[in-house]
Amino acid sequence: MKNKSVLKILVLVISIGLLLTGCASQGNQESSSGEEANDAVKIGIIQIVEHPSLDAARLGFLDALAAEGYEEGKNLTVNYQNAQGDMPTLNTIAKNLVAEGNDLVLAIATSSAQAMANAGKNSSLPILFTAVTDPVAAGLVKSMEKPDTNLTGTTDMAPVKDQIKLIQDIKPDVKNIGVIYNTSEVNSVVQVELTKQAAAELGLNIVEGVATNSSEVDQAAKSLVGKVDAIYVPTDNAVVSALESVINVAKKNKLLLVSAESDSVKRGTAATIGLDYYKLGEQTGKMAIKILSGAGKPQDMPVESQEGNQITVNQKAAADFDVVVPESILGKATEVIK
Repeated sequence: MKNKSVLKILVLVISIGLLLTGCASQGNQESSSGEEANDAVKIGIIQIVEHPSLDAARLGFLDALAAEGYEEGKNLTVNYQNAQGDMPTLNTIAKNLVAEGNDLVLAIATSSAQAMANAGKNSSLPILFTAVTDPVAAGLVKSMEKPDTNLTGTTDMAPVKDQIKLIQDIKPDVKNIGVIYNTSEVNSVVQVELTKQAAAELGLNIVEGVATNSSEVDQAAKSLVGKVDAIYVPTDNAVVSALESVINVAKKNKLLLVSAESDSVKRGTAATIGLDYYKLGEQTGKMAIKILSGAGKPQDMPVESQEGNQITVNQKAAADFDVVVPESILGKATEVIK
């Protein structure tokens, strides 16, 4: 009887020991998992509106991080937020991204960058921007060479004079060029001023079509009919997000349509000499790597621009506008869509 009691006590002790060992092991696993989660880099991404150019910049940025070992779901957490063109929503998103304790935030387009600059002005949060035409005029940095703020990034300043000259080269008899833009977008206002300067140097006249949001783009395009021989679309978010409206007006009225970037050519404009937004996003991602690794700080990192512009031509679209792109341009094109 006594032996049985001793045996029961031994079994009980062994069972308790195994239970405690299991709990300790589970606790160590949870601790290890928690450490991995804490080591993960947290990045916020804020975007004013969805359209192919801005989406391409975001993809390029994330691909650049992935190439350096930052894999979403493993050691990278990404909080992507899109304001769908609504400014109050954009400002709320910016405030939340500052409060969430992100390691870095990417702001895509000027409005997004301005919202982040305002929300994060009293923080040390590193903020990168991309697809911003004039960071100085937008109040984001003190200079392109030395930002001296917690923001830096890449500019999508287009070679405006080359683009207006492209219109003239495709349609030599052009006299009046319409430009559609949103007056509340700083980047667009800057581009329109450059467009006027370029046109004056080339002996051309600029006619403005104003749209304060994407729903007004169609009417702005129609307002140019009978007044212009061609239409130029800058990198304006409101206009590019409603680009199909402009394309339809241009087709119906046989007006040459040239854009400031290549994604719009793929959607149906005739041509551009412009940058690649995916590559611009990649370039911004490489800047993020420097910041995350401690090799750079936004205030000391110059704003970067993409080197080299590419000619993209959409021959089918050109035919829809009743124009033929000269062989002299096709021969230099990086991409020809037939």
